Amino acid sequence: MKLKKYMFLLMLTLLVAVLTACVEKDSASPAEGSEASASGEGESRTFKITHVVQESHVWHTTAEKFGEELSKLSNGRLNVEIYPASQLGAEADMVQQIETGAIDFGFITNAYMSTREDSLNAWFMPYLFSNLEEAVAMRESEEAKQMLDTLSSQGLLGLDFAFAGNRHVLMKDGFAESPSDLKGKKIRIIGSPAMQSYWEKVGAGPTAMPLTEVYTSLQTGVIDGIDIDLDALVTEKYYENAKYLTLTNQMTFPTVVVMSQQVYDQLSPEDQEIVKQAMKTAVDWGAQEAIKREAENLETLKAAGVEVLEEIDTAPFQSVTDEVRTEFSNKSDIIKSFIETAESK
Repeated sequence: MKLKKYMFLLMLTLLVAVLTACVEKDSASPAEGSEASASGEGESRTFKITHVVQESHVWHTTAEKFGEELSKLSNGRLNVEIYPASQLGAEADMVQQIETGAIDFGFITNAYMSTREDSLNAWFMPYLFSNLEEAVAMRESEEAKQMLDTLSSQGLLGLDFAFAGNRHVLMKDGFAESPSDLKGKKIRIIGSPAMQSYWEKVGAGPTAMPLTEVYTSLQTGVIDGIDIDLDALVTEKYYENAKYLTLTNQMTFPTVVVMSQQVYDQLSPEDQEIVKQAMKTAVDWGAQEAIKREAENLETLKAAGVEVLEEIDTAPFQSVTDEVRTEFSNKSDIIKSFIETAESK
């Protein structure tokens, strides 16, 4: 009888010990898990960044600068892998993958993004900026911030605008001093509502095509010229097939720096701040680099034998300019306000 009583007490003691351990584990686990999730400290991650340009382009070097700043601020925990020159697909595919979190960041052309969000056409209002410095200054405007905010409905976190340069015209034959010089000419553009409208109103035949097809299209005469920034003109070597460059400055050309909202929400508040700070530093640097490259690229093109017309009278383009600005101001209050703010500076 004593043995049975002893065995019962032993089993009861063991059962209490097991239950106590389970309760302690359960009560500790949520706190420990929440703390680790909230802080994210010690978590390493390599982000994927995608874009359409070559590795020598200023957008790529800006992405590299972001990676450097990210690694520095996170003590090496956060890093990037960059996929240039449309390695991960066309921009429509890139954005879809960013939305789902398969890709973390994209430097997506404002031209493509303006097909998804009307207000982004503001950057393409004709002759709003006489040089790249003026365009870069508008990056800090309230209207630019509103444009980025609109992207949240698409599952995207709009972080900033980075720049490649202002848009100019490269032709196989002659300069582009007036609409009459462009009438009936097939001009390659990057697809965008505002760009399409502008070139149609000028009287040219706007032809949207990806960068990968432009070189041979110029070479074979499929197109007569291109609407292009100087950095892309140099890095893609289009000047090998067309020699007449007119510095028209008809538009500027930013890229919209976006992040997957899904991925951003997974980060700790500390890492979210690191990402934003690193990108701000990188884009600040990239803006100044783009401005510096405008002059350097122009000298490179002259040395390559390109004929350059550096200044034109924009008066012949005024009626087209007014038409396009009115058309898109009626579509978006942000665009209307953006034009007014830019003109007041």
